[in-house]
Amino acid sequence: MFNLSDGVKKALILIPTEPLPAKTRVALRRKHLAELELAKAHNANFLIIGHPKSGNTWLKVMISRLYQLRYDLPESKLINTDEFARKIPEIPRLAATNGYYSYEGEVGKLLAVAAPDNPLRHKPVLFLARNPIDIAVSWFHQFTKRQSRAKQELINHWVENPIDRNTVQMWEFVRHSDIGLPSLIEYQNTWARNVQDLEHGMLVKYEELRTEPVPTLHKIIKLMGEDFSEEEIRAAVEWGSFDNLQKLETKGTFSQGGMKLVNADDPSTYKVRRGKVGGYRDDFDPQQVAELEALVRDNILPQLGYCQDIPEA
Repeated sequence: MFNLSDGVKKALILIPTEPLPAKTRVALRRKHLAELELAKAHNANFLIIGHPKSGNTWLKVMISRLYQLRYDLPESKLINTDEFARKIPEIPRLAATNGYYSYEGEVGKLLAVAAPDNPLRHKPVLFLARNPIDIAVSWFHQFTKRQSRAKQELINHWVENPIDRNTVQMWEFVRHSDIGLPSLIEYQNTWARNVQDLEHGMLVKYEELRTEPVPTLHKIIKLMGEDFSEEEIRAAVEWGSFDNLQKLETKGTFSQGGMKLVNADDPSTYKVRRGKVGGYRDDFDPQQVAELEALVRDNILPQLGYCQDIPEA
């Protein structure tokens, strides 16, 4: 039997279904991608849950660097699921998912509060949280300029009001779309509750990973059950710095979709676009900022605490 990688398995779902009518194509892709997503999660040693633009790829880059250095692996290759483990069994398999949109929601169902007992609930699970307003802005750029057509089509068939990425404006997307700020707040709240209910669950904030990257990455590595020295972790953090990753991305260093260069002439298409905590304040006028922050302040869970220290307008 062929031992196919997860990436090849995904391609064997997407490519043959491309010529089919949209309704049939979406139904088949959702079914078979859900099966693959669940298989990846069950085969993984460590699960990362995070909404797109919460720092999932950045975290995987730093984790990848630890194993690149230890096993002399090329820097152009990153862990997505089984890329390293297939060559070196000592390297753990990762499964990173949003656990929410379309087929990825099947993993979320098994990790939800009060879900029936199942093997995923006993694995180490990290939820990477982020201020939902910062997510919303970066998600707008991702959805309109980087998202694959296949993934976008699946999401648009999942929401009640599909989004035309060629015409939607940032404010409309952030404030009023089905995948905008209200949805993102609920996502953060749901996963904060979910991970708190798990045997080996941990919540880490993107902002914490930004301000204290070495101890935070060390904490995540311990959750994985791995052992790296502080020197190794510092080297991974330095390699994963914003300036270095943006330089590597613009040079076309990475061959995989998550960090692959899309358009060197348009910085808004970069995966490493800005990475600024509170950067949303540069994108909206003061009245809009106040409206968004009030929405978060009034609805976010206390343990997440976003916008709680910002006075009401």
